[in-house]
Amino acid sequence: MSVTIPLLNLELMPGSRVSFSSISWEDYEAIQQELGENRNLRLVYYPDVLEIMSPSAAHERPHRLIAYIVTTILEHQGRDWEDFGSTTLKYPEVAGIEPDTCFYIQNADRARNFTHLDLTKSPPPDLAIECDLTSKTVIKAYEALRVPEVWIYSSDRLQIFVFSGTEYKQVENSLAFPDFPISNLIPQLIQKGMSEGTRKMLGELKTNLAKKQ
Repeated sequence: MSVTIPLLNLELMPGSRVSFSSISWEDYEAIQQELGENRNLRLVYYPDVLEIMSPSAAHERPHRLIAYIVTTILEHQGRDWEDFGSTTLKYPEVAGIEPDTCFYIQNADRARNFTHLDLTKSPPPDLAIECDLTSKTVIKAYEALRVPEVWIYSSDRLQIFVFSGTEYKQVENSLAFPDFPISNLIPQLIQKGMSEGTRKMLGELKTNLAKKQ
């Protein structure tokens, strides 16, 4: 099949998505190249299916707050991390996805010198973070890429999914932060950040972490 979608003229309302079927890996890569890097659209590919999403402000804000919270906790713990943001994760012919945010934590030392991600040779990020997801295609893509842990924040709730080797299982405790009640902590901190501001929320988090030492 040849791609005939007028992609440069594609306009999506913030928060909406479109799905295309019978899309090959070659089609997916051609679409990525046509859209380029400077775009406000996210692509997800899983065999024969391509989803194009337009994030909204309500989508973007929570995952940035979560990223700040994650790095604040890691810094408090004295742990290394590498933040790869929404870098495209690909395994040729299998899947491709642009997470809201992703981190190397357990494998931070291996990722330090990565200038691009080749998941045929390198491990996937240890943690991927997504907001307001309902698509099965997205989860299937993460399964294909074997990302160890995925957080999905939606409707003031954080769900933690851990890859079992074949599929994701929802769990209570994070692999990356086993000593923190992450599923309860993150929603509380997001609401505080929204109501009181990011600086104040992170300041109080740092103070509470210091008290627990």
